[in-house]
Amino acid sequence: MAKKEEHLRKPDWLKIKLNTNESYTGLKKMMRENKLNTVCEEARCPNIHECWAVRKTATFMILGDICTRACRFCAVKTGLPNELDLQEPERVAESVETMGLKHVVITAVARDDLKDGGSAVFAETVRAVRRKNPFCTIEVLPSDMLGSFDNLQTLMDARPNIMNHNIETVRRLTPRVRARATYDRTLEFLRRAKELHPDIPTKSSLMIGLGETKEEIIETMDDLRAADVDIMTIGQYLQPTKKHLKVQKYYHPDEFAEFKELALSKGFSHCEAGPLVRSSYHADEQVNEAQVRAEAKKVTNQ
Repeated sequence: MAKKEEHLRKPDWLKIKLNTNESYTGLKKMMRENKLNTVCEEARCPNIHECWAVRKTATFMILGDICTRACRFCAVKTGLPNELDLQEPERVAESVETMGLKHVVITAVARDDLKDGGSAVFAETVRAVRRKNPFCTIEVLPSDMLGSFDNLQTLMDARPNIMNHNIETVRRLTPRVRARATYDRTLEFLRRAKELHPDIPTKSSLMIGLGETKEEIIETMDDLRAADVDIMTIGQYLQPTKKHLKVQKYYHPDEFAEFKELALSKGFSHCEAGPLVRSSYHADEQVNEAQVRAEAKKVTNQ
């Protein structure tokens, strides 16, 4: 019965009001003209109108639009990737400049076909955006690059404002939900990122509604804090197509509020939690708050 109801109607709190203005349509037009991809579109993010039209933030997806992995929650295309486009970093930087974005998230499809996992292009995109947009903050959201710490260092040495790598789900469900990624490799990736540059905040996202328990959600929080992760986001999993994993539970906004309080009580500096929260939701606020905390810590240590 529960599975049939899941296909009939989503809860009222998952309905959103679209805000399509010139900022949104202008950015969409520019993306197509410059042959750029955004995870906002590819992953069918429910917050695309708010981010593009109101907050002047966007998430660019580099290294092509074909992923080498086939995670059972993700709507991004999978298959054999295209050749690398070495001009992509400059096109991303120019688009950020033209649109006057104040915060940009740079993510990418998994490129397990490349020895460096795409880290060189990733790092150059960060540098290109910063050269043309010195006042724009930059968050990166890479794959685990198969756990290569040399590749991680290449990316971290470009000094993004936030390093984001998603845990996605709880330990028990990871083999079923994620392709080729492992729960412990994600934790180690985040831990090593913090070791390389302790002053750069780290972040991770958890989607719920796949059959996890409350105890498992709390365990994931504890594991992320043990890896010294600073920022956490928690959102509702929504089935992108009938071929993807079914939603097992729609969490109520009050439950998300409880998870947020739990996360903050465990020491996360910032937590966004809600039915429509995604990894990059209100990312501009997160980086600003992280910078304020970093400055306060410097003053305290003087």
